[in-house]
Amino acid sequence: MRLSILAVLLGLGMSVPQIYGLAKPAQFAAAARKFPRNLPAGVLLMLLATAWFMWNVNLEPIADFAAYKPAMMVGFAGVGILSCIYVQDFLAARGLAVVLLLLAKLMVDTGRPHLGQSPWVLLIQGWGYLLVVVGIWFTVAPWKLRDFLNWATASESRIRVGSGIRLAFSGFIVLLGLTAFRAM
Repeated sequence: MRLSILAVLLGLGMSVPQIYGLAKPAQFAAAARKFPRNLPAGVLLMLLATAWFMWNVNLEPIADFAAYKPAMMVGFAGVGILSCIYVQDFLAARGLAVVLLLLAKLMVDTGRPHLGQSPWVLLIQGWGYLLVVVGIWFTVAPWKLRDFLNWATASESRIRVGSGIRLAFSGFIVLLGLTAFRAM
């Protein structure tokens, strides 16, 4: 994937919930507070993460494990599917954490070849590494997502300020995708 396309998609994807947060903060807060224990969202995110992870593993040339790759793929699929059945507590938080880790891999891998072309690539790389830390944190302690969302949605002004800051950041990422990363 081209860095310019990734930046535009990341910016637009991040801006949608922020616009909702600015337009309807009460509904945004209610949805955000329910998210960590939302089972349908958790199943969707976990299955998405499982499929994405398996796609990444399938693309990797693992010479040392080539003979075991089919068994590994079955095992990974089993872990993803069985997690949806047996680890339902905070499944949405766990699924989001894995998706964030995979998104971070995509961001870092896409930006790495362009590190010398623009200093703005470091913003995407840094954001990717931040997602790694957040993904690990929410994997180990998924209730921290619930605590963070409760704090972030404690008041309408906090929602509006947070959504405004994230919307400005996402707009800046889109702008970078359309300008500084256009040739990348």
